[in-house]
Amino acid sequence: MTRPVRWGVLSTALINRKLLAGARLSDQVEVLAVASRDTGRAERYAADQGIPHAYGSYEDLLADPDIEAVYIPLPNALHHPWTLTALRAGKHVLCEKPYSRDPAEVAEAFGLARERGLVLSEAFMYRYNPQIRRLADLVDDGAIGELRLINASFSWPTPLEGDIRTDAALAGGSLMDVGCYCVSAARLLAGEPVAVTAATVQGPSGVDVRMVATMTFGDGVLAHLDSAFHVPDRSHLEVVGSTGSLRVSDPWHCLTPGLQLTDLQGVTVEVPVETANSYRLELEQMGAAIRGEPNLLLGLDDALGQARTIDALYRSAASGTAASPIPT
Repeated sequence: MTRPVRWGVLSTALINRKLLAGARLSDQVEVLAVASRDTGRAERYAADQGIPHAYGSYEDLLADPDIEAVYIPLPNALHHPWTLTALRAGKHVLCEKPYSRDPAEVAEAFGLARERGLVLSEAFMYRYNPQIRRLADLVDDGAIGELRLINASFSWPTPLEGDIRTDAALAGGSLMDVGCYCVSAARLLAGEPVAVTAATVQGPSGVDVRMVATMTFGDGVLAHLDSAFHVPDRSHLEVVGSTGSLRVSDPWHCLTPGLQLTDLQGVTVEVPVETANSYRLELEQMGAAIRGEPNLLLGLDDALGQARTIDALYRSAASGTAASPIPT
């Protein structure tokens, strides 16, 4: 067994607790340090989470020679600058989704990682779960015939005040926060879209609080997506083919995994799915790539496709017309 990858975490963001819980399940992951802009806060967080070292600035953590890789769960607008800073400090980077809606930023970051011989990945943890991998295999193997439709949604009752996800200056919005999962799944199953249309409702802070979209793929597949804040928690993924359909029980959190396969006669069978911690799998696969195994799931091509599609969706919503994610 190779030695565990030694990790640092930039910030004490709430999402850290899920990642750290996954890290504790693995003997291939060692979280050495956490950083905050406040030393006392970092120290309290480190003590609470059993992390050996605490730093009062992100720069100090990045200067620690014992740390090989960093997890960046900062607000969306800070993903790119701190990823570049971490890469320049010689650290591998797992950056929380979405990396950016700007394809140029994605290209710059992955180009720098390649230049420095470092691993960079966008942290879509659900993509590592056996549930989504089984779903993709079933679709590829023709379990529902020819792929025709994808329906995906993700919403939750976000706090109305003071949440970074509703801060326009930090690149908030329902599409960036949760709708990006729907975009990712549609692209995984159908490839890159050739055109998208979107409509949004903006909240008082200037970010989209509700979004609906259609994605059109070159082979005639259509995807319908929606995301929202300030509404009940909803997680939905349905994949429809010419001879059947597949429903995913818990597509994004993957806490209660399950697939239901329904044929043309309406007969539904349960498809067994292994229960696994997505964050553990994400960290372990990232670690394998750091140790030289060419098995990284989410790299440059996927991150570029994701950014291009999200940008096209926002352009469509702003113009009221269809937009193309295809680079010119």
